[in-house]
Amino acid sequence: MTSKLEDARKIISEVDSQMAELFVKRMRAVELAYEHKRDLGLPILDQKQEDAAIQRNSSLIEDDVLRGYYIDYLKRLMSVSRAYQYRMQKGLNVAYSGVEGAFAHIAATRIFPESNSISHRDFKSAYDAVVNGDCDVAVLPIENSYAGEVGQTIDLIFSGNLFINGIYELEIHQNLLGVPGATAKDITKVASHPQALAQCHDYIKMKGFETAEMSNTAVAAKMVAETGDKTIGAIASKETADIYGLEVLEANINKSGENTTRFAVLSKVQADSPTLPNSVLMFSVKHEVGSLANAIAIIGKYGYNMTALRSRPMKKHSWQYYFYVEVDGKINTENGAEMLAELGKVCDKLKVAGTFAPHSEI
Repeated sequence: MTSKLEDARKIISEVDSQMAELFVKRMRAVELAYEHKRDLGLPILDQKQEDAAIQRNSSLIEDDVLRGYYIDYLKRLMSVSRAYQYRMQKGLNVAYSGVEGAFAHIAATRIFPESNSISHRDFKSAYDAVVNGDCDVAVLPIENSYAGEVGQTIDLIFSGNLFINGIYELEIHQNLLGVPGATAKDITKVASHPQALAQCHDYIKMKGFETAEMSNTAVAAKMVAETGDKTIGAIASKETADIYGLEVLEANINKSGENTTRFAVLSKVQADSPTLPNSVLMFSVKHEVGSLANAIAIIGKYGYNMTALRSRPMKKHSWQYYFYVEVDGKINTENGAEMLAELGKVCDKLKVAGTFAPHSEI
């Protein structure tokens, strides 16, 4: 006669054997999910998706007490899945413009924390690294809440073949950095990227600093660290100060307390995911009266709300422009296809440039 303990151990052993097979099957599916995210330039963690899965699967457990433990189990299982994906991601090459410590570098490492972040000298070099296959994705700025759009990136997206598969918001805090032992009173000249200098214009004017434009905030910090001159400061992030051994002399010196830069993740493959509900359209209209008004009317006719509309000059055609539009809603639907077909009649060039989730902060 077997005991209850022996019976329990037998059941547990059988279940554990089944769970081992199911675990391997699940992790093979995780590999496929990672490959999809890698190809589309999507981050590994999708908190909304995980929360929805936990809510959906925990509802299968009728016992209220066991349901709480099952939720804990699911969270641990998802953590293991993410860890496995991060291990695979170590081979992911992410291109960004600038040097280590630049805001683009900070954005790249926050979106893809376990990847290989690879520095490039400018936006086009980072973009081309993905086109040429040297990198898997590129992280490039497209807009700053104070200084406006980043035209170079927008132009690359319009003329090139990469797709936006995410737009992420990085809150920017500009700081006055100096060499160890320096104080804010020692500084007579500050170096930084032109946009950072513009963001801190009032502070610079108040202090009476001379300015020097650099290609990047981190390049400015590196220069200050190498010179060792107490009279020269850099305007950059705290992360940059830590990288180059500088000290924060005064923090948060940018003019606007709400200073945010939006970064786009670009890859060769266009994403199609329910977690990316917004779309980006780019088009040029025919040189006819009312063409732009007609294009805007068509977008609204099919129920798409425009959240952004910007114009950019076309490089090869003087006094002609193309337009960048962000809309609420997915385009890869029957309704979207009808809208694109009608829009194509009034546009010389039309492309769906990508999809993204609104207000994704990093």
